[in-house]
Amino acid sequence: MWKVVTAACLTFFVMGGSLGATAPVAPDDSNIEPPVTAADMRIIERAQEILNSPDKWNRADNRVCPPDAKIYSLYCAIEKATIEIDGSFVHRGSAMQQARFVIDDLTASRNYDHRLMDYNNDQRTSFADIQHVFDLIRARIAKKLGSPK
Repeated sequence: MWKVVTAACLTFFVMGGSLGATAPVAPDDSNIEPPVTAADMRIIERAQEILNSPDKWNRADNRVCPPDAKIYSLYCAIEKATIEIDGSFVHRGSAMQQARFVIDDLTASRNYDHRLMDYNNDQRTSFADIQHVFDLIRARIAKKLGSPK
């Protein structure tokens, strides 16, 4: 009996359920918005340090981020910073999701399949645009934290 209850509870939480939710959240909901924390601000600041010059920018992102990379896409810079700050990476983590929402705001008419990768690889995107995205993510996180950017 306990095995059945434990399995049911595990399935419920893995599928994104919560006691107060009206409906479970899909495990890969592209619009999920986890709460932001001060660590998310540090992640974005570190990602911008990682991707601090055009020479370090990978314009051909494929969302595969080797740990020994010397060049970084927007996605991989945030992934690397998340691992450095949090110790692990979650594809739909808060810092990464905030980056996706900023890209959505900037490119509403472009219909990207993979927001960060496609924006990074878009020929219209400049290195200055990438740096501006970091600024906008920080401002968004600061607003959610209720602090000045």
